[in-house]
Amino acid sequence: MAAALPHAQAGPVIPDFGRGSACVRDNGLLCWDWVRDNWSGTLQPALVEHVVLTVVAVAVGFAIAFALALAAHRRGWLTTPVVVVTGVLYTIPSLALFQLLVPFTGLSRATAWIALVSYTLLILFRNILAGLAGVPPEARDAARGMGMTDRQILWRVELPLALPAIVAGLRIATVTVISLATVAVFVINEGLGAPIYAALQQSFKTELVAAGALCVGLALAADGLLVLVQRLLSPWTRAARAA
Repeated sequence: MAAALPHAQAGPVIPDFGRGSACVRDNGLLCWDWVRDNWSGTLQPALVEHVVLTVVAVAVGFAIAFALALAAHRRGWLTTPVVVVTGVLYTIPSLALFQLLVPFTGLSRATAWIALVSYTLLILFRNILAGLAGVPPEARDAARGMGMTDRQILWRVELPLALPAIVAGLRIATVTVISLATVAVFVINEGLGAPIYAALQQSFKTELVAAGALCVGLALAADGLLVLVQRLLSPWTRAARAA
């Protein structure tokens, strides 16, 4: 089944090269007047849609991977089958996965989210499991010596110590989803992929550069935010580095 092409966007997305500023008429690399005029109608909505696609996909993927990692942490035999299944999902090209899902979920957000979630599972599962496995045995022994239950050890000792590895996985998964969400334009006309696709169809440089820059900026901002969250939640790591 051929990939569905995005339908036409509303609003002044494609420029009239016969009107507008000299920059627009000459198809300049970045025409700030076009960016200003099309920010609220084109770029800002696409950015918000991209953020929603990313947040939902990463949140759902993390919930699934977290549950699988906890189960594999307690029952080691689960690790191999989970890695195999999530590894297969991760290796499927994004366009092919969208095509496989469309007959079942249609041209909908569900199709985009299922595909995007599937690309987060292997990354998050392996990082969460690696973080838990890297907790020093003496830390667990000391917790047991204090009378903690297995549940208390998990939440008070293991997960806090595994936090750097978990956040590292979240950073990789988030940036991956932000990148792949642009391809979701082939099933839903949402996200930064929509203006990027429209710009490619018309060979309009400004729209392509502006939407691409927003995508890169979003990835950098999300990565920086996650680093800040990690530092706030694990202040002892800063103290250890300072020492």
